[in-house]
Amino acid sequence: MGRWLGLLGSAAAAAFGVQSRKNLEADFAQKSPLPFVLIGVIGTALLVITLVLITRAVI
Repeated sequence: MGRWLGLLGSAAAAAFGVQSRKNLEADFAQKSPLPFVLIGVIGTALLVITLVLITRAVI
């Protein structure tokens, strides 16, 4: 669970452009990009769902 929270924090920092060099290097040292891909897909899906719900509430 702690690993996933760390990855989530790292992905959020990278998305906002505030990722530190140390964390960036640690992320690229990971053997598999799969966790980052999963976080990206889930984050994108949550963004789309949120935008759809906001749009439906307004219209």
